[in-house]
Amino acid sequence: MASGNAIRGSRVGAGPMGEAERGESAPRARISFWCSNGHETQPSFAHDAQVPDTWDCPRCGFPAGQDKDSPPDPPRTEPYKTHLAYVRERRSDEDGEAILAEALAKLRGEI
Repeated sequence: MASGNAIRGSRVGAGPMGEAERGESAPRARISFWCSNGHETQPSFAHDAQVPDTWDCPRCGFPAGQDKDSPPDPPRTEPYKTHLAYVRERRSDEDGEAILAEALAKLRGEI
């Protein structure tokens, strides 16, 4: 005689999941996207959904486009700039010398 629970190995709510319980799925289309490294990814979209121009590559993270021959360029990473680098972009060395001389004159009490 077998002892135990009759529903062993199942969980609450378990049962066959069919189209009748879930409803009909929307018609789908798989669109190919290629990144600059040559990786192809094929996400699926509903037929009536608007397909984006670019898609992030799941392998390398670069943007991927639908044209295999000319994929989007990878993003350029700008090097970290210090505050002094930004100041030097806005001011010339002569401007810096003049500002420094003015600040030193104020500290010395000449102005």
